[in-house]
Amino acid sequence: ANLCFMWRLTPRTLLSRYAVAWVYLACVIAVGLGNAALSSHDQAVLVSWASTSVDNLEHDPVLCLVVSAFLPVESLAAWPALIALALFGANHVLGNRRTAVVCAAAQVAGTVVSEGIVAFRVHIGALPAADRHLLDVGPSYVVAAAIAVAVLCGPWLARGAALADLAVLVFAGHIFAGLGQLQVPAVGHTTALAVRAMAGGALAWRRGGPRLAPPPCPPPQPAGHAANSKRPPRPPPRTR
Repeated sequence: ANLCFMWRLTPRTLLSRYAVAWVYLACVIAVGLGNAALSSHDQAVLVSWASTSVDNLEHDPVLCLVVSAFLPVESLAAWPALIALALFGANHVLGNRRTAVVCAAAQVAGTVVSEGIVAFRVHIGALPAADRHLLDVGPSYVVAAAIAVAVLCGPWLARGAALADLAVLVFAGHIFAGLGQLQVPAVGHTTALAVRAMAGGALAWRRGGPRLAPPPCPPPQPAGHAANSKRPPRPPPRTR
C-alpha cells in the first residue's frame, strides 16, 4: 500500500489509523508551548526535573523517561515537522500498537545505554561526579527510531520523508556529534536507531506489511457473459 492512500481516507479514519503519530505530535506541541510560556527559572527547573540524567533515573526512572520524550527545549518550531516526517511513516508500517511499543523501547534503550555509560565512567573516575546531572530531554530518540523503521520498511514516500528528516538531524542537529567520545546524545541516538531498526523490522515482518486498503474488486463482467456462465451446457445432439 502507498502512503498516498491516507489522503483518500475520511478524517475520522485518518485519525484512528495514525492515532499514535497524531497523539505524540499533539502532546509534544502542547508541552513545548507550555514550557515556552514559563519564565527562564521555571523552564530550568522543569528541564532539570524531567531530564533522564543518571541521578533522576536512580530516583524516579519512569516519570523522567516519559516526560523527557515530550519536552523539546530547542528548535520548538522545527520539531512538529521532524516528528511528522518520521512518525507517520513508521505508524503506516507498524500500526498503532506496535508503533507505541517500539517507540517506548527506543526511548528506554537509548536512555539506559547512554546514561549507563555515563554512570560507569563516573564510577571509575573517567568523568566528574557532576555528569550524573547532565540534562537530557527531547523527542529526538523517538524521532531517530521512527526514521529507521520508515527507511527500512516503509513505502517510497515514507522513505523519502524519513531520509530528509535524517539529513536535517545529522547536518543541522549534529545528533551523532561526539560519538567517538561516547557523549550521551550521540550514543542515545545510535542506540535508538539500532533498536528501532531491529524491533521495528521484526514487527513489520510479523505483521506482513500494512493493510490499509482492501484488495481491488474484479472488473465487472458483461451481463451476457454472466448469464452465459450460469447456463448449463447443451446436451450433445442425438445420433441414430
